[in-house]
Amino acid sequence: MKIKNRKKEYDYGECEICNTSMEEKYIKQDFWIRGELIVVEDVPAGVCPQCGEKVVKADVGRRITRLLENTERIAKAPKISVPTIKFDKEKTEV
Repeated sequence: MKIKNRKKEYDYGECEICNTSMEEKYIKQDFWIRGELIVVEDVPAGVCPQCGEKVVKADVGRRITRLLENTERIAKAPKISVPTIKFDKEKTEV
């Protein structure tokens, strides 16, 4: 399997939280829409190696919005089962 060579062209600057230089990475970003979890993969983002803060460029944010508005594409996307457990506030044992 060959991995695509992706250009890193954008300078994300420093993290707004801890002032560490951001690094470009390709991340998975999750969104809850009407009670449904949707994961967008391969999102180019600036990620802080110190605290984990993530930022995306405005044009990337607009493209994600268009993806999330495309109900037909979402309906055709592969589905996965995600385990869910309920937090029991009465018990403190793990």
